[in-house]
Amino acid sequence: MKKKKVVVIGGGTGTYTVLSGLRKYPLHLSVIITMMDSGGSNRVIRDEFGLLPTSDIRQCMVALASDKSHELLRQLFTYRYNAGTGISGMTFGNLFMAALTDIHGSQEVAIEKTCEMLDVQGEIFPVTYDNVQLIARYDNGKQVLGEHYIDEPSDELGKQKIIELEVIPEARVNPKAIKAVNEADLIVLGPGDLYTSIICNLIIRGVAEAITKSKAKKVYILNLMTKFGQTHGFLASDHIETLEKYLGKGAIDFCLVNTGNDYPKDILDKYKEEGAVPVKDDLGKPSSFLVIRKKLDSDKVFEKAKSDKLKRSLIRHDPKKLARAIVSLL
Repeated sequence: MKKKKVVVIGGGTGTYTVLSGLRKYPLHLSVIITMMDSGGSNRVIRDEFGLLPTSDIRQCMVALASDKSHELLRQLFTYRYNAGTGISGMTFGNLFMAALTDIHGSQEVAIEKTCEMLDVQGEIFPVTYDNVQLIARYDNGKQVLGEHYIDEPSDELGKQKIIELEVIPEARVNPKAIKAVNEADLIVLGPGDLYTSIICNLIIRGVAEAITKSKAKKVYILNLMTKFGQTHGFLASDHIETLEKYLGKGAIDFCLVNTGNDYPKDILDKYKEEGAVPVKDDLGKPSSFLVIRKKLDSDKVFEKAKSDKLKRSLIRHDPKKLARAIVSLL
């Protein structure tokens, strides 16, 4: 029987979670990944090596690495240095791919070779191979250049609404990403930061149009928490409305919404300090798409490595629960 083709679009921890769950099913998996990250380890990769960011790609590789792939390799690719001038906070996987790019003279070849080494069960497509930066414009008239500064904004901009997101210079889309969308049976958007993980892919010329024209079913996975600087004060309906701004009305067929919001007070307090709260479900029963409500969150509370300089999600979706819900839509 021919495998169903599932395309996941996003970046960061959310995409890693989705792929970790889906890889257990007999599916033809492809992931279209953002290439605009500019913080932490990726800042060094871009500024010091002149390469495109690799952290999101690396996470996808680890998520899709086959069971035959040696566990030591997976551990190495997620290992983060916690000491050493210039490398503290860097990951081995990012440095490895930087070295491989230097050897082969091509980042695309380096990605392919690393996927072979890890026996990756799926296809990983950077949305573009062009070196671009994100620029966000806010409703107070100000603008910010760089993914990292959008992701972790000033207190002033954190409460403002992003009214426009674009890349500079204009990027050429990876044709393999478009081909994957055209052939998909199901397209998964999210979870992940609405602007810096999802919409940043949609604004690359040709991507949104391909998704809209595709006969595939489209599912959006609603985030568990709001994000200061991107979705501050957003309800569930605001997330959908923002996506439709880029994809068009009625583009989404399904929305997966978590119902298990019983989080420990100390964790919620930590999020509150960062200006984040659980996303409130105000979707009701919309006519243009189906809302599927299930307990999709993990029972674990996550902690980041001490050497990790970026903000990370403490509360996350459960890979197995998420995968079951996604596969049920095929």
